[in-house]
Amino acid sequence: MRHDEMIGKVQALAQLPDRGTAERAAHAVVSTLSERLPAGLARHVAAQLPPDMAAAMREAAEASPGPDSGTAGERFGLTAFAGRIAARAGTDENTALRDAAAVLEVLDAALAPELTERMAGALPADIRELLPVGRAVREI
Repeated sequence: MRHDEMIGKVQALAQLPDRGTAERAAHAVVSTLSERLPAGLARHVAAQLPPDMAAAMREAAEASPGPDSGTAGERFGLTAFAGRIAARAGTDENTALRDAAAVLEVLDAALAPELTERMAGALPADIRELLPVGRAVREI
């Protein structure tokens, strides 16, 4: 999926007023998601994203503790996830959660299904609830 297409879908799904807001939301979610995922998995996800989105994900993955691909991501739940997204995007936590759900839905469509499954499996249940319904209800 191309960058412009991804941002357009995020804007529509999250009902954001403009592309700039959608861009900030997408980058905030991708960066925060990258901190939560194991570094190797974050790099695999980044490899399937458009260059601009991939860069945001790689930067966060490289900044996370332990660059080894087997290293688990940082441990934090939904509240911290929303707080980090809100801080990066300049929004409140409720808006951050809405934006995160939209970005995760777009990622679900953009990534190879097996990679999305691995990503879902690496997330705690409370964050996994933001994934599209078909994926969120499966026990992973």
